[in-house]
Amino acid sequence: MARGLRPLAGALLLLEVAAAVSFVHHRYEEMVQALFRVQSECPYVSRVYSIGRSVEGRHLYVLEFSDYPGIHEPLEPEFKYVGNMHGNEVLGRELLLQLSEFLCEEYRRGSERITRLLHNTRIHIMPSMNPDGYEVAAKQGPDSIGYLTGRNNANGVDLNRNFPDLNTFMYYSGEISGPNHHIPLPDNWKSQVEPETLAVIQWIGSYNFVLSANLHGGAVVANYPYDKSQDQRFRSHRRTVNTPTPDDKLFQKLAKTYSYAHGWMHRGWNCGDYFADGITNGASWYSLSKGMQDFNYLYTNCFEITLELSCNKFPPEKDLERQWMANREALVAFIEEIHQGIKGMVSDENNNGIAGAVISVQGISHDVTSGDMGDYFRLLLPGTYTVTASAEGYQPQTVTTTVGPAEPSLVHFQLKQDVVRKPPERKASGTRTNNKTLQKKVVPRATRRGTQR
Repeated sequence: MARGLRPLAGALLLLEVAAAVSFVHHRYEEMVQALFRVQSECPYVSRVYSIGRSVEGRHLYVLEFSDYPGIHEPLEPEFKYVGNMHGNEVLGRELLLQLSEFLCEEYRRGSERITRLLHNTRIHIMPSMNPDGYEVAAKQGPDSIGYLTGRNNANGVDLNRNFPDLNTFMYYSGEISGPNHHIPLPDNWKSQVEPETLAVIQWIGSYNFVLSANLHGGAVVANYPYDKSQDQRFRSHRRTVNTPTPDDKLFQKLAKTYSYAHGWMHRGWNCGDYFADGITNGASWYSLSKGMQDFNYLYTNCFEITLELSCNKFPPEKDLERQWMANREALVAFIEEIHQGIKGMVSDENNNGIAGAVISVQGISHDVTSGDMGDYFRLLLPGTYTVTASAEGYQPQTVTTTVGPAEPSLVHFQLKQDVVRKPPERKASGTRTNNKTLQKKVVPRATRRGTQR
């Protein structure tokens, strides 16, 4: 059974308190007020910030929880939730508002579980990536809303089909042993994306996110990468073409953590569909191009899944409390999944952190890189692994480590500078020496977090 099935005591703890946010749909101004109210109630562990604006000028607000808001602490992983990417899929938006209030209230009342979570994790919550689309959907109301009304942004673009298509590059480069991680963006990418997409890409390039979920509606299932099938012949049809990542077993475990902590997702039969264990590979369900989930995995260090949370995209207010109770434990348990695998510092011989060092795990062809301070995070299932850290100008270092089922293992690397020996000078007598010049070993240059690739 997945570790996502938390001890009964943890589940009972969550049942003790009801969230203070009212179970109603929040228009944009009401959502903003709710976020700033949480910040005022928990000023020492939260802050509200904006990553940009929508087409119509609405802020894309994020609520952060941390014991040091606004500061990245070395070895403290970064987590994010993104809701309401499709404007008419609104349950995720309301659940994230409820979660924000819940985390604040539980912290204030001294909950050991939530206090530990906030002290050891930097959590970023974006209730709405598409506030313009939401307003269009909300004007129709949940009773008369069309299936697509408000789905797109104000320019009529589906934001989950608007990220640079790194899958195609990866599938092609895979045939010539190319990379499937930290793939660079095309030169003209900014001209091809919407303001909301641009803001999110710059956001995830500025924070070393480790784990993430984006919340949708229209089905009940935990969906994991890849979303886009490698077999392009089927891209326009709903065909079953399972397209796993190198971290497929880990992604299945992450998805099961949510589905089994959810009230009924794990049962499989929902909304007229059946998904074993309540999870699915995205491309196995249907192929999707230019999605945010695959983009996170191929461009950054972040492992993201997509949570489809309700059959009704815009559920009536009378259903919101029941949905909150079904998702509350799952939302917390999924955040806790960030604390597994290995993490550590990559430093030089003077203990200075090395940014952009590449962390490779033997047998898994997907690398991660260290952040600006030299800290790295690599999610892994329990087992024994051979791990190598490498950086330009340094000799690589390889260690073997065992990962347990609970807390992440600390694995630090201290890299020695790669010195190039000069060839010996010719002797005065004119005789030649046979010594060979030690050539500098070239390590692929890791892209530093937070820079444009």
